[in-house]
Amino acid sequence: MTARLVIFAVGNPSRGDDALGPELLARLADWLAKQNPAVDVELVEDFQLQIEHALDLVGKKLALFIDAGQKTPAPFHFGPTPTVDRIGHSTHALEPGSVLQVFRDTEGCEPPAAFTLCVAGESFELGEALTLSASQHAAQAFELLCDLLSHPDAAYWASRVDSRSL
Repeated sequence: MTARLVIFAVGNPSRGDDALGPELLARLADWLAKQNPAVDVELVEDFQLQIEHALDLVGKKLALFIDAGQKTPAPFHFGPTPTVDRIGHSTHALEPGSVLQVFRDTEGCEPPAAFTLCVAGESFELGEALTLSASQHAAQAFELLCDLLSHPDAAYWASRVDSRSL
């Protein structure tokens, strides 16, 4: 059976606040393991998004991209994933909207409803740990994630969109 929701967490755990995506995904995995009944979800973690991630969208009804952002308003930004008309010149690392476009191009249909959660970070240096502020932002973002996963429905998620994204 195919999960109806896919969550992508992007980031490098060795680069300070860039670890926010993987950190939140690990918390979600623990939370999901305790749920009864379990939420129908597939968790995908990687350092960066690539064209192959479009295949993870096949058969899904809903997608969520989690990442850290250097210029993201604290504590986080949650909103619909912006669409793009075409991908850039590089397929080495993609934005979430580009993954959606690759899905359109390869599957010949619209991708699932997609949202992005970008958590505010401030230090992305190699070998650094999460900053205190990033940890606090992650705690607030995790509350939102639990609410979203308790209601895995695009209309509900749209009602939770950060007003700063409008």
